Amino acid sequence: MAGEATVRTLHARRRRGSRARAWMLVATALLWMGVGIAWGSSKRAKETLGALAPPDLLMDGGRKLTWEKSFSLEREVKPKRSFWTRVVDVIAGEPDFHYLVSPYSVVTDSRGRIIVSDTAAVGVHIFDFQAQKYKFLTRRDAGKDPMVAPQCVTVDAQDNIYVTDSQTGKIFVFDANGKYRRVIGSLKGGEGYFKRPTGIAVDAAAGRIYVTDTLRNKIYMMDMQGSVLQVIGKAGTGDGEFNFPTELRLNGQDLVVVDAMNFRVQVLDRSGKFEYAIGKIGDGAGWIFRPKGIGFDSEGHLYVVDGQWGIVQVFDHEGRLLYYFGGRGTGNGQFQLPAGLQIDNHDRIYVVDSFNRRVQIFHYYGVGPDARPDTRPDARPDAEPDTRKDP
Repeated sequence: MAGEATVRTLHARRRRGSRARAWMLVATALLWMGVGIAWGSSKRAKETLGALAPPDLLMDGGRKLTWEKSFSLEREVKPKRSFWTRVVDVIAGEPDFHYLVSPYSVVTDSRGRIIVSDTAAVGVHIFDFQAQKYKFLTRRDAGKDPMVAPQCVTVDAQDNIYVTDSQTGKIFVFDANGKYRRVIGSLKGGEGYFKRPTGIAVDAAAGRIYVTDTLRNKIYMMDMQGSVLQVIGKAGTGDGEFNFPTELRLNGQDLVVVDAMNFRVQVLDRSGKFEYAIGKIGDGAGWIFRPKGIGFDSEGHLYVVDGQWGIVQVFDHEGRLLYYFGGRGTGNGQFQLPAGLQIDNHDRIYVVDSFNRRVQIFHYYGVGPDARPDTRPDARPDAEPDTRKDP
C-alpha cells in the first residue's frame, strides 16, 4: 500500500508539473499576445500619425491634385497577417521582406502592376496590389550577362519588361511573368554596346526601341531584335543636340527626352526632328535645375521631376508653368532626391522618392474632354485646399 501511495504521489506531482508547464506556456503566450497587441497598437499609432495626407492642391477650372499613398515594402502588398502570425513574428522574427533601397525608375503595366528599378538592390521590384503579389527580378549572380546597375525600366504592349543597365551597357528583357528572356547590346567577350544606357521607350506597334546613351549624347532607335536603325542627336546645346540625355518618353507621335545638362526637355518627332523645348536653368518658377523623370497627363500637360529642388513642375505645351507640387522633406507629399515618374491611364502619378526609399502616388483630376474620370470607391471629395501655384 505504501508503494502504491508513493506511485500515486509521484503521478500527482508529474500531473501538477505538466499543468504548471502548460500554464507557463499559456502565460508566455498571453504575455507575447500583450506584447504583440502593444507592438501592433504602437505601430498602428505611428502609421496613423505618419499617414496624414497633405491638403489637396486646387487649381483653376475645378482641377485638383490629391495625394493618395506611399509604399516601400513587399509586406505592404501581401494580405494582412493574422494575429497569431504576428505573435510568431515577435517570437521568431519576421521573414525577410524585400524593400526599396535606392529606387530610381517606375512604370505601370496593363495589369496595374507597379514596376520599380532599384540600383542598390540590384534588381527590379514588381508590386501587384490588386492581386496581392510581389516579385523581385535580379540577375546579379548570373554567370553570363549579369545585371549589375539597373537604371530605367519600361514595358511594351505585352507587358514585357525592359531594363537598362548603366554599368554593363546592356538592356535586359523579361517577360510579363518576370522570366528572363534575352539581353540587347551584349557583344562578344561580354562587353556592352552602349556606354551608359539610361532612358528607354518601346513602341511595340511600330517595332521600335528607343534608348539614350548618356555618355555618347545620342538616342539609338532599334528594331525589336536590337539592331540599330538610326542614331539621333550629337553633343551640343542647339536644337536636337544633347548634353547628357537621360529619360525618354513616347507621347503620341512625339519622342520626349530629358536633356539633363542643358537643363531642358526636348520634344522631337519619331524620326528625331526637333519640335520644341521646355525649360531653362535656374531656381525660380518654371526653371529647371536637375530634370529627372517626365510624363504626360490626359490633358497633355508635361510633368518634370526636379531632383535638386525636390518638386514636380507641370507645364503646358507652350512651356508655361501651370503648377508644382512637393518640396524637400520626409513627410507625405514631400521628396528627397526624387527621380522617376509615371502617369497611368487614370491620371495617377507615381513619383520615385529615392532618398526616402519609397514611391508616392498622387491623382490628378482634370476637367477637359480628354480628362480621365476617377473610378475609385475611396476617392476623397473633401479636403483642406491648397491653392499654391508658384514655387
